[in-house]
Amino acid sequence: MVRRTNVVLRRIYPIAPRDLEQAGTVSTHVRRELLALGMNPDVVRRASVVCFEGEMNMVLYSQGGRIILLVKEDRVEILFSDHGPGIADIDLASQPGYSTAPDWARELGFGAGLGINNMEKNSDLFKIRSRVGEGTVVRATILVGVPFF
Repeated sequence: MVRRTNVVLRRIYPIAPRDLEQAGTVSTHVRRELLALGMNPDVVRRASVVCFEGEMNMVLYSQGGRIILLVKEDRVEILFSDHGPGIADIDLASQPGYSTAPDWARELGFGAGLGINNMEKNSDLFKIRSRVGEGTVVRATILVGVPFF
């Protein structure tokens, strides 16, 4: 028998491309939502890191998209879906220090090449699907009640 967990909270946040003035606001909202639900501070911290890194990648590299926050009884899921160039080599893009950031982003201090790596390190389950010329979908899951080492 498969046990289905109930959705406690569902939020959808649109992400505009290159909107650096708003970049980071979704991760702030996610942090506040999780704290208001009484989530463990470690889960909140990890979800905030995942959300911020994904949000910044979408702002910097995509043509826009959305972030969906799903809070269930046993997990926090954050889904990122964008329209953009896609990722040609996910393994390469996941390596610390690898970046395809444009010059304008680097001049602003972005593009250190740690985004995907930080997202994966702070997730219990992590999956990327991408098609060049179409976009990228990421699912990051943080299990509630599971110790993080």
